[in-house]
Amino acid sequence: MNLDIWMSWYELILEEFGFSRVDDERSAEILSKILKEKNGLSPHDINIKKDVIVFGAGPSLKKNISEIKELKLDKMDKFTIIAADGATSALLEEDIIPDIIVTDLDGKMDDITKANKKGSFLVVHAHGDNIDKIKRYVPMLSRVLGTTQSTPPDNVYNFGGFTDGDRGVFLAIAFGARFIILAGMDFGDRITRYSRPDLEELEGKADEIKYLKLEFAKKLIEWAGRHENVRIVNISKGEEIEGVVDFKNQDVRQIENYLK
Repeated sequence: MNLDIWMSWYELILEEFGFSRVDDERSAEILSKILKEKNGLSPHDINIKKDVIVFGAGPSLKKNISEIKELKLDKMDKFTIIAADGATSALLEEDIIPDIIVTDLDGKMDDITKANKKGSFLVVHAHGDNIDKIKRYVPMLSRVLGTTQSTPPDNVYNFGGFTDGDRGVFLAIAFGARFIILAGMDFGDRITRYSRPDLEELEGKADEIKYLKLEFAKKLIEWAGRHENVRIVNISKGEEIEGVVDFKNQDVRQIENYLK
């Protein structure tokens, strides 16, 4: 997604959610300054393979991790594993270290920091609501690439995408991915503790804002499925995504046919 197209989406998001573009750009400037001081990464520092698995933090996540482990896809050198924020915690529980974590720093930071120390690259997103977290956490992290949803300042980039999950998809596409598996990307009205660490139960109902965010994320991935030069396969059990191959009612082992 080029920047002009993304900005059209961004204007819709600002209107729908009442976000402040000024705050988004202030957050990006703060992130830029920190990354300049600690030698933040550029896109040339990160390698993404042609085949990618993007893990979201939806209700299908644990089941999808088990299926991927059974197929040994997590052990295949051909895949880049991208975790959307809190999905990192579920992957670590299964002894999987993601190659890349896409985060706005509202997941379980102990786990994100642990994965970072074990080698995960972090793609840290700046928006108007996470300025305090950027100031607190980014200075102590390593291998960080900064992103924004607004006009990118020096050393911060905009690859498109709104939530951590769909930003992971657009990041992969921008870096040349041609085949993407979506796991734990349900896009329904249910969320998990991996998405909201303060949730009392393992799973609960999404509030109105979270539901609307997931709806936007779904629309963005549908756009990618229709307009980008990439094949996307969804093994999650949630809502069907237009333009994406749906494995909801198929044996996930059939995905091996796409890998030949």
